[in-house]
Amino acid sequence: MLKNKTSMKIGAIIQARVGSTRFPNKVLLPLPYNSNISVLEQIIKRIKKSKIIKEVVIATTNKKADNIIESLSNKLGIKCFRGNESDVLSRFFYAAKENNLDIIVRLTGDNPCIDYTLIDLILKLHIKGNNDYTETKFYPVGTNVEVLSFKAIEKAFIEASTPFEREHVTPYIHSNPNKFKVVIKDAPKKYYYPDIRITLDTEEDYALLCAVYDYLYPKNEYFNAYDIVNLFKKKPWLKRINEKIVQKKICYSLKEEIKEAVKVLELQDLKKASTLLRKYLEK
Repeated sequence: MLKNKTSMKIGAIIQARVGSTRFPNKVLLPLPYNSNISVLEQIIKRIKKSKIIKEVVIATTNKKADNIIESLSNKLGIKCFRGNESDVLSRFFYAAKENNLDIIVRLTGDNPCIDYTLIDLILKLHIKGNNDYTETKFYPVGTNVEVLSFKAIEKAFIEASTPFEREHVTPYIHSNPNKFKVVIKDAPKKYYYPDIRITLDTEEDYALLCAVYDYLYPKNEYFNAYDIVNLFKKKPWLKRINEKIVQKKICYSLKEEIKEAVKVLELQDLKKASTLLRKYLEK
C-alpha cells in the first residue's frame, strides 16, 4: 500500500568510511583547518538545516577501522548503520530499510559544501513528480544532489547482479532507465560551474576546502552554492589549487575507463602512453 505524501518518511543517508584508497581518514579531518569540527560533522550540520529531511543516518562498513565512525555518530546523536564494505548497494538498502525511509537523499562523506537549500528544492521536485530517481548536474562538483525513492533502491537491490552494479548505489538505475522514472535537473546559468571542484578526494582538495571555509565560514556557517560560485568569481586562482585532480567517475564500460585514463595521463604530461590509448579508442 502506497503512503500519501504527508506520511512519507524522508531521510538522508551519508556513506562514510575511513578506508578511502586515495585519501584515508579524510572524513575525520578538521574543517575549518585547526578547528575541532570534522568534515563528516560539517556534512551532518548542513543536512540538519533542511526543512524537509527528518532523519539522518550514517552508513559505514563492518570493518574495525570504522568503529570510529560509529563512535562519532553516537556522540552526535546520529543513527549509524554498518554493513558490507564492497556491496555498497546492500549497505545503502538495509540502512534505508532499517530506518523505514521512503525517500532518501544520498550523500557521501567527501562533500562538506552541500547546500541544504538546493537539497530541499530537489526533494520537492522529486516528490511532486513522483520520481524514482532525481539528480542534479553541472553544479560545482561536491554540491550536486541525488534523491532516490525506496522502491527504486529495493528494485536495484533485488535485481542488480554484477559486482560493478553492487559496489555503487546507482549504476543499475542508470543502466535501466526503462525501469525507473529518472529526472535529471541541469544547473541554471548562475550555478552552472562544473569546473569548480569542492569535493574531497586528495590533499589538494583538502587545501582548497580549507581556503573556501576560511573565506566563507566566518560570515555564514551554512554558506550555499551561490556563495561558492561568487567566491570563485572573485578569486579565480582558487581553482589552481586542485586543477590537476581528475574527478573520480563511475565508468560503465572499458572504453569510458580508458577515456578517463587518457585525461589523467595528459595531466601528468605522459604523452606517449596517452597517444597509445587514444589510438586504441579510435579503432
